[in-house]
Amino acid sequence: MNLTEHDTIKYMMRTEKSARDAGLGKYLFCVNKVANKIQIKRAVEVIYNVKVEEVNTVISPGKWRRVGRSEGKKPDWKKAVVTLKSGYKIEQT
Repeated sequence: MNLTEHDTIKYMMRTEKSARDAGLGKYLFCVNKVANKIQIKRAVEVIYNVKVEEVNTVISPGKWRRVGRSEGKKPDWKKAVVTLKSGYKIEQT
């Protein structure tokens, strides 16, 4: 499947843990579920103009939710922890 860079990376996740890891050169992204590590690496390098050293991915299961009597499940989603080469960083606004 051919994904563009902006289709591959949905958004950068900002949590307490990701803010702490940003000092170590690790950034957390929510990515397209069908994207592989090579596509994620290329997308981050093109969008943020940095060099990527390593990409780790996790598919997180969606949670069950209830509204009144009806139950439903949120969709599964994929996150990627991207480690940058030393000397590079992403400016978070």
